[in-house]
Amino acid sequence: MLKNYRILEGKLCESAPADSNVLVYINPDEAERKLLVNEYKIDEHTMNSALDPDELSRLEFEPEHAALIINRPRNYSSADGFRFTVSSMGFFLFKDKMVILAQEELLPMESHHVQRITSLPELLLKLLYRTTLHYLEHLKVMNLIADSLETKIQRSMENRHLIDLFTLEKSLVYYMSSIHSNSVAIDRVKANAGRIGFSPENLEFLDDLIIENTQCYRQAEIYSNIFASLMDARVSVVNNNISVLMKTLNIVTISIMVPTFVVSVFSMNVGIPMAERGWAFWAILGVAAVASGIVAFLWRLRGRVSERPRRRRRAIGPARPQ
Repeated sequence: MLKNYRILEGKLCESAPADSNVLVYINPDEAERKLLVNEYKIDEHTMNSALDPDELSRLEFEPEHAALIINRPRNYSSADGFRFTVSSMGFFLFKDKMVILAQEELLPMESHHVQRITSLPELLLKLLYRTTLHYLEHLKVMNLIADSLETKIQRSMENRHLIDLFTLEKSLVYYMSSIHSNSVAIDRVKANAGRIGFSPENLEFLDDLIIENTQCYRQAEIYSNIFASLMDARVSVVNNNISVLMKTLNIVTISIMVPTFVVSVFSMNVGIPMAERGWAFWAILGVAAVASGIVAFLWRLRGRVSERPRRRRRAIGPARPQ
């Protein structure tokens, strides 16, 4: 699919094919790929690399254009679960036009981040800057999702939320690799700023872009370290929840076993005392209830006795040096 744009009064606007100087190909078909190779002299390998999600970012120079391949985050939706993925995107900068190749729909080209444009090299920098902002937005979403999963893990006794957190951490690792790869390509763009045709104002914006991309990588690295360091603690929380549940079930089982034993003794098919008494039924229930009460009292007394040494240690505290 082809979309045509033109820089008009500092903005990027849709235009007719004859007047356009920015061509955006979204998942080009076979005919469009042949057109790109034959008419625009785009190397077929470079074109396929721009559509390969596993391709590393890089900058290449051809006789008639410069080719820049970067990694960008895929558009995220709730249907993706907790998996964030990346894709590649290619910029082919000519003297009078720019061709953009992408595997999926881009963010709106008329957004406020793509404003006050005077040249095609400046448009390239604005699109790179917007890609970095896209990464930052996804990092914020990842952090919010991680906080929500942590709240669920504190009350959960299943592995489902832990698996979701593992998926999120894996996505963050891919993001770090992609952002670092973009950083290498952007540094090469700065090293070849003269060949691309950047103005002094463009070079200042390029420095800001490098700083923003570095901060984005640092933020992704911080999130990744936090996720990795707290993963063992989250697993321990799930195991502790299961232990508490088993302890509760054991208390219930023991509480039921004692009255069950009492009732079973008086239910044997043999001669027993009070067999002909009218109040025998209520007496047996009373004995069972008293037995349950004794078990509950002993269990609570055991818990209080085990807590006393801990309280004393906390009250005494560490010994002060003389």
